[in-house]
Amino acid sequence: MTYVEQESTPQTPPSAADPAPLGLAAFALTTFLLSAKNAQWTDGTDAWLGYALGYGGLVQLLAGMWEFRNRNVFGATAFSSYGGFWIGLGLYILLVAKEGNADQVANDLGWILLAFAIFNTYMLLWSTQVNLAVFGVFLALEITEIILFIGNFSTSETTIKIGGYFGVITALVAWYTSAAGVINGMLGRTTLFVGKPMLNLTPTQPPARP
Repeated sequence: MTYVEQESTPQTPPSAADPAPLGLAAFALTTFLLSAKNAQWTDGTDAWLGYALGYGGLVQLLAGMWEFRNRNVFGATAFSSYGGFWIGLGLYILLVAKEGNADQVANDLGWILLAFAIFNTYMLLWSTQVNLAVFGVFLALEITEIILFIGNFSTSETTIKIGGYFGVITALVAWYTSAAGVINGMLGRTTLFVGKPMLNLTPTQPPARP
């Protein structure tokens, strides 16, 4: 989540590779697997669970740690938090959910998703300072989380299914943003569009007086 659109301008290669495309890819794949289950597209078990711990969790957490090294507070906060989300969700399903009934688990998931929707709200606002593609990821995710926590609180299978559809859209947007980061970083120029920051909250310096 460190890259900003540079139209046709060659970029100086950074001293270390950008971890954002990796973090986005890990987030996208795990979100896709869980969303396919929520949308009732799959006939299997919980294929998403191992990837929540290993890919969406651990790998995304590592991407967040590497963003700290790059002094990217937005990327570090986003990737580390959602890496923790996937690890926490995986551990909840493995260790806690089996102790409760279906209504209790749905209520727990509703509170988890509500909490992350609150976090995602201000990250959505600050994503306007990154680029259009990253904003699209957080916007789609915000909609997904809201629909899913409503669906879990109301134990509405239909609402959760709709949340699954939006989760798939979120995954596709995140995959696109990851792909753009990979190829733009490889070639040192804009090949896939990601857009520019949508709002400029940086204070402008007053003109120097003579």
